[in-house]
Amino acid sequence: MLTFALTIVRHGETQYNRDKLLQGQGIDTPLSETGHKQAAAAGRYLKDLHFTNVFVSNLQRAVQTAEIILGNNLHSSATEMILDPLLRERGFGVAEGRPKEHLKNMANAAGQACRDYTPPGGETLEQVKTRFKKFLKSLYQCMLEEHRSSDQCSASSSGPSEPEQPVIAGLASDGVHNVPVHALIVSHGAFIRVSVRHLVEDLQCCLPAGLKMNQVFSPCPNTGISRFIITLRREESDPRASRIQCVFINRKDHLDDVKNSD
Repeated sequence: MLTFALTIVRHGETQYNRDKLLQGQGIDTPLSETGHKQAAAAGRYLKDLHFTNVFVSNLQRAVQTAEIILGNNLHSSATEMILDPLLRERGFGVAEGRPKEHLKNMANAAGQACRDYTPPGGETLEQVKTRFKKFLKSLYQCMLEEHRSSDQCSASSSGPSEPEQPVIAGLASDGVHNVPVHALIVSHGAFIRVSVRHLVEDLQCCLPAGLKMNQVFSPCPNTGISRFIITLRREESDPRASRIQCVFINRKDHLDDVKNSD
């Protein structure tokens, strides 16, 4: 059994974000000045954590965000950054580069809710979820292969014990005490929203007390941070998550200084 922490961060703001234009996969824009400040703030917030693994969307707004976060980190600046196209934003097809309001109008014309609508040439929510599931499978395998020394196996007949409930105190280190394996993911808003929904609804992730479902599925702000503690069991075929605990979702405490400076 292996328990590891998974911290998911959305990229910093781009000019397209500020102008409320859809980027998707076809519009590969850099961070805005505010986006750089947000990424630096996230990096300072996470600076004392040790990330053993880093996985990043290969779109430049995510890459820049990850580079800034790692550049501010006291323990992970030398950690290899793996660029993975599976972590790209949802593809919005013909709507990419156009105002978000245009997507809403297209959805209304099709008689669908905007969230469920797939513009021509775009990815369905199910296709995005399939991408995330494929990433999870490779992540689980990577964690077990690279961190065998942290594999918490038990020889007792009762089998391995489950990890304790994470302590949540509003700190950057929430949930990671005594969890030496820690993966960082930097990705995108729509992709993260689909991913969180899969973890909670399909994989029955345990939620912290008091967290409401409208908070769980709310849009992730630029450089919003979410964290999960995942326990893996070795299976004959593929590794499987026996328990997933949410520590927090869409935390943005680090953005207070950025807002005050703008």
